[in-house]
This record gives sequence, structure tokens and C-alpha cells, in this order.
Amino acid sequence: MMVKRFLTVLLLAMFTLIAGPPAVTTAEAAGTIKLTYANFPPAPTFPCVQMERWAQEVEARTNGEVDVTTFPGGTLLGAKNMLDGVISGLADIGCFCPPYIPGRFPLLAGLDLPNGFTSATVASVTLWELYRKYQPESFSKVKVLTMFTCAPANIMSRVAVRNTAELNKLEIRGTGISARYLDAMGAIPVAMPMSSVPESLQKGVVKGLFSSLEVMKDFKFAELCKHVTVTNGPTTSFAVVMNLKKWESLPDDVKKVLDDLGREQAIWTGQYEDQHVEEAMAWSRQEKGVSVYHFSPAEAAEIKHRVSFMTDGYLKDTAAAGLPGKEFLADLQNFKQQYEKEYAK
Repeated sequence: MMVKRFLTVLLLAMFTLIAGPPAVTTAEAAGTIKLTYANFPPAPTFPCVQMERWAQEVEARTNGEVDVTTFPGGTLLGAKNMLDGVISGLADIGCFCPPYIPGRFPLLAGLDLPNGFTSATVASVTLWELYRKYQPESFSKVKVLTMFTCAPANIMSRVAVRNTAELNKLEIRGTGISARYLDAMGAIPVAMPMSSVPESLQKGVVKGLFSSLEVMKDFKFAELCKHVTVTNGPTTSFAVVMNLKKWESLPDDVKKVLDDLGREQAIWTGQYEDQHVEEAMAWSRQEKGVSVYHFSPAEAAEIKHRVSFMTDGYLKDTAAAGLPGKEFLADLQNFKQQYEKEYAK
């Protein structure tokens, strides 16, 4: 028995020497790269849907070399501390809204002006191309992975707003640049978190809200707001950024995967958001009896004139800071026209 056991061990050892060690995958050799990705909106909303899609694409395109753990709903970092949290390394990746940090991204703020975008797809790819061209210094402390926008803001209300006269002195939830836009249109902007809007609508504190229209279904606002007025107001920009040290530690092949995804992810997110808005509005009209209105061309032109002071202010501020705001907005309109043709519905 001892001789047989010795011969068996000897044969196994010889086989191992001849065959060599078992194959080792790249991930096993280098160790799986684990990344944390923080986001602040609720999981079902489009910024988090794009996050999950990005994570799945990265894992698939790196053949499992990269493993991404996602944290939606502010479970790792909140909206206001997202950028600094990524810079300090609390999360490897984070999605944040530059407009939520006024003054920190003065050149890029031109994207969130009333530029007349009619879709998130065109706005998102325009934003990405503007970032790529201008490479703002304000993003120097992070690696930008992708950018995108929500769909243009429109009015959702409990009472019909068929013209600017019916909007006059109407309390509408709006924050930031949207509040300034509402004020210029004659409404009374009321700032509050989106989570407070349903109760405020029920109590009459506000008569409506100003936001992209997917919330009609996502937040069930169609049950309270039976009227939608299309204004194609401002969009809101988002940026997905990575901690610089983490980026620099990645292998070149992984960096290439992430870089290759940047523009593609911007377009994918815009198209997803636009489709989501269409589905939300179809549901709102068919299931909840929501009516949709448009201002007359003359009133639309009057609103454009009323809100032009925001663009004037942007041009003044960027010129004072030595930034190419005028060139930025000219390029924005050129990209907008180009992509409206390319991504026409």
C-alpha cells in the first residue's frame, strides 16, 4: 500500500511538471479591481438606471476584471457632498449635478441656461462634446467618465396653464435656474425638495411643479397634476467622475474601456431619458387623463425674450472671469443644430 501511494504521488508530480501550472486569468493574476459608484437619486430614476447600465457594461467589457458596486439613493454620498466625496476617496466614482454647486463650474453653467433643447439626447451629447473641447479647469481634480442631462423642464399643474396669463402669479415648485425661469415667466417659484411636492400639491401650497416629465409617472404626479404645459425649459446637467488616484492606478486596458464608454454612455442615457418621458406621458394621458398644452409662437417668443437676462448674466460673469463664455455658447448652438439633425425623432 505504501509503495502504491508513493507511485501515485510521484506520477501526479511528474504530470504537473509536464503540464505546467493551471491557466490563470488576467483578473486572477492581477486581482479583481473593485470600484464603488455612488449616486444620490432613488434607484428607479434615470441617473441610477444609467449607473447600473454603465456598471454592467464595464464588467462585461473587461471580462470580469472590474467589479462595480453601486450605491443609489444617497446611501454612500449625498447630492451636495458627492463631488468632494469622490475627490477625497470616500467613493471611487460618483454622479453629481454641477448646478447644485453654484459658482464652481462657471463655464459649464452655460449648458443649463434656457437653450431651447427639446430632447435629453441632443443636450447630453452636446454637453459631452463641449466638455471634451473645453476641458474646464474646474474638473481638474477628477477624471470625468461621462456626462448627460435630464429632459427639458416643463410645467405640470393642477390647473390648466394654456397661456402666460394663466401662469401669472401661480405658485410652482422650482429650484435654482428653474426658479429664475419661472419668475421671468410671471409665476411664483417655490423651492422645496421633490419629496415634499406631493403633500404641497394636495394642500395647495403649490399649484404645480417645473421639471422633466418622467416624474409624471416615476413620482405619480399624474394623479395630482392633470395638466402639462410644454415649455422646453432648462435642462439639468450631470457629471460622472472618478477619483484621480483610483483612475491612475487602473491598467491601460481598463482605462481604454472606460474612455470608450464616455460618449456612448452620454447618448445612451439621453435616449433612455427621452424614451422614458414618452412612456410616462403616454401613461399619463391614457391612464390618468392628463391634458397637454403649448404656448402660441408669439408667447414662446415673449418668454424667450424674458429669460434672455440669464444668458446675458452668464456672458458678463464668464468675461469677468476670463472664460470663453461667448465661444462656449456659440459652440453649444452649433452642436445643438448638428445633433438635432442626427438624432431627429
